[in-house]
Amino acid sequence: MKKISTYQEYQDIYQKSIEHPELFWAEIAESFTWTKKWDKVLDWEFATPDVKWFVGGKLNITENCIDRHIETKGDQVALIWEPNDEKEPVKSYTYRQLLTQVSKFANVLKKMGVQKGDRVCIYLPMIPELAFATLACARIGAVHSIIFAGFSASSIRDRVEDAQAKFIITSDGMFRGSKNLNLKSIVDEAIADIAAVAHVLVINRTHEEIAWNKERDLKFDDLVKDVDDFCEAETMDSEDILFILYTSGSTGKPKGVVHTCGGYMVYAAYTFLQVFQYETGEIHWCTADIGWVTGHSYILYGPLANGATTLMFEGIPTYPDVDRFWKVCEKHRVNIFYTAPTAIRSLMAYGEEPVNRFDLSSIKKLGSVGEPINEEAYHWFDTHVGKGKCPIVDTWWQTETGGILITTLAGVTESKPSYAGYPMPGVKPCLVSPEGQPIEGNDKEGYLCIEFPWPSILRSTYGDHERCRINYFSTYPNRYFTGDGVYRDEIGRYRIIGRVDDVINVSGHRFGTAEIENAIGEDEAVIESAVVGFPHDIKGQGIYAFVILEPHHQANEETKKSIIQTITRVIGPIAKPDKLQFVPGLPKTRSGKIMRRILRKIAEGDTSNLGDISTLIDPSIVEIIKEDAKKIN
Repeated sequence: MKKISTYQEYQDIYQKSIEHPELFWAEIAESFTWTKKWDKVLDWEFATPDVKWFVGGKLNITENCIDRHIETKGDQVALIWEPNDEKEPVKSYTYRQLLTQVSKFANVLKKMGVQKGDRVCIYLPMIPELAFATLACARIGAVHSIIFAGFSASSIRDRVEDAQAKFIITSDGMFRGSKNLNLKSIVDEAIADIAAVAHVLVINRTHEEIAWNKERDLKFDDLVKDVDDFCEAETMDSEDILFILYTSGSTGKPKGVVHTCGGYMVYAAYTFLQVFQYETGEIHWCTADIGWVTGHSYILYGPLANGATTLMFEGIPTYPDVDRFWKVCEKHRVNIFYTAPTAIRSLMAYGEEPVNRFDLSSIKKLGSVGEPINEEAYHWFDTHVGKGKCPIVDTWWQTETGGILITTLAGVTESKPSYAGYPMPGVKPCLVSPEGQPIEGNDKEGYLCIEFPWPSILRSTYGDHERCRINYFSTYPNRYFTGDGVYRDEIGRYRIIGRVDDVINVSGHRFGTAEIENAIGEDEAVIESAVVGFPHDIKGQGIYAFVILEPHHQANEETKKSIIQTITRVIGPIAKPDKLQFVPGLPKTRSGKIMRRILRKIAEGDTSNLGDISTLIDPSIVEIIKEDAKKIN
């Protein structure tokens, strides 16, 4: 693949990609190793939907991420692992060593009985074995479904049941900052009543005593001792499922987003190269967890498909001190630093001194992901981390898109604070009104849709294709609806305004309001609740919960603590409300619909104009909620 080097070249290539998309993507795909070349580049329609890329093509993504680099880059470092505890040794693996580790893990999975097409849930901390397990599944044709190691037993159970997974990979525990958490016990609770789980493979991390089920649990260290150090890659169809990744929606049940082997590989690799303008020998650090799509695409598959050196970090930015990110950048001479606005804003609070004490001269390119980066954070990132010399790419994309759709290309297209930038080649965005009318021209605002498939577009929601159609393709016929509002400026750059559905983006993690409300409803004290997002200085959006209690429960700190514990148990600590207000009722229309725009205004502290409330069953409830909110805000 050839890198785009100038803005004019970007414009020319973009035009070609829109006019002749199949020819464009066929040329990109030629860069990879295919067991059998495709018969047809693209077959698609958005009505049902049905999208197939590189139809009839055969390949294995791990051969493209590892094997094909062995001859020229076998001794180059592929993966660097920085542990939570900085006193623990760093581990690094060359491409040749990575092939061995992945092969051994793949042979362990085979020994367990994992076969092509089986779903394997992975619940691991950010340790090298997470990367090995993920790639091992892909190597033997098993479908990996990674569950972020901060989710609760209930969230794990939902995902294991939905994916119909027979196998789970976990560890005895995990280190996160100063905490030591027992992951195995969480998995045990999650699958206590799921008979379909045949085996749980346990990796040692904390070496603490854990409960053991002799019939079901297997020790990785025992199985890996006598397996071969090479595993032949399974030949996969381009449209075979590579992974399922669960994401929150506007309804309570998480959606299993399906991505397939060929198109996802091509797009993840292409976007990594172009967006970050990767050059051979550079050290790329994406600070995300592999449990999120950012980690899938830009820690593992995108960088490795380009023969890059990628860094994965087990810890958190503030442990053992608030300078940890900068210390790691200096230590490993990081060249590309890709992180979230939430992390930037939280570190800004500690001032510039922790940044300035380290040599960050190796950094050439900066990236932001998860939510739009606000101007203040952008300028701080630019001045204190990039020293005014590094391009910043503010990338917009989703779990469902598989890769970056709108962005600047580092050092090629000009960036503007709070703007994502231009569409990637092959991506055809359009603006529509709420009623679905196309909005032409620049300096316009509307709902963001995509008119044409790109290779890594989601193929389905696992086990429920109709849900995929309804969520993404039914609102505006023959278009993929992103769920985001957007502004297109006078020269065609895109600025993401935010969600237009009932989804909250907290530190780059999406939660459906219904999902959190369902969790709150599991507490015995609660009759009903309504959850909205509100602007948060660090997280981008915070969670504000309005809760109606059963008559015999007191609106006090003890009840609030119980509700928060319930949310933590059902979803995980990342879904805890930032503000929780007990209310006597909710603003409902006569049809029973909660008027969320009023609650959003109250949560934001903007109560000067709440609009027409005459259609509410009880308009007086608004004044009560508004006055009580002042005590919280």
